[in-house]
Amino acid sequence: MDMFNYVMVLASVIIGLGVTHLLHGIGGIVQHPKREKLYWVHLLWVAAIFLRAIFWWWFEFRLSSVQVWTFTLFLFVLAYAFLIFLWCALLFPRDLAGYDGFKDYFYSRRRWFFGLLLAGQVIDVADTLLKGMAHFRSLGPSYLVSIVALSVLLVIAMRTRNERFHGALAIFAVVYLLAYPWLVFDTVG
Repeated sequence: MDMFNYVMVLASVIIGLGVTHLLHGIGGIVQHPKREKLYWVHLLWVAAIFLRAIFWWWFEFRLSSVQVWTFTLFLFVLAYAFLIFLWCALLFPRDLAGYDGFKDYFYSRRRWFFGLLLAGQVIDVADTLLKGMAHFRSLGPSYLVSIVALSVLLVIAMRTRNERFHGALAIFAVVYLLAYPWLVFDTVG
C-alpha cells in the first residue's frame, strides 16, 4: 500500500463518520417528521455539506501524485477531514433539547458553523497549493475570487440572523457545489 492510500484510509473513515452522521440525521427526520420543527435553510446546508464531504474524496485524489509524504502533510489531511466531520456534527446535534426546532438551533450555532466553514476556506487554499502550483494556476483567477467572496459571505453569515441572507447563501452553496466540479475539474479521473 502506498502512503497516499494509507493516509486516505484513515481520512476516509473520518469523512465517512461525518456523512453517516448527516444520513442518520436525515433518517431521523424521515422516520419522525413531526418530532422537531424543520427549517429549509438548515436542510439546504445539510445538502451542501453532504456534497462537500463526498466531493472531498474526488478533490483529494490529486494528492496521490505527492512523492514525499511528511508527518505534517499526514496531519494536514486528517485535520481537513476532521473539519468536515465537525461541519456534519454541527448540523445535527444529539438532541434539540433547549431549542425550538432546527431553526433556533441553526441560528444559535451559526458562529461556530460559519466560522468552521471559513476555516475550511483557508485549508482549501493550502490544500490546493499542496497539489502543486500548476494545479493552483489551472483553477484560474476565479478560484481566488470565489474563495475571497465566499469568505466575506461567511463572515457576514456569522454576524447576521437575517433569514433572507441565510436562505440566499444556502441556495448559492448548493448550486455552487453542484456546478463547481463540472466547471473546474475533469470528470473522468
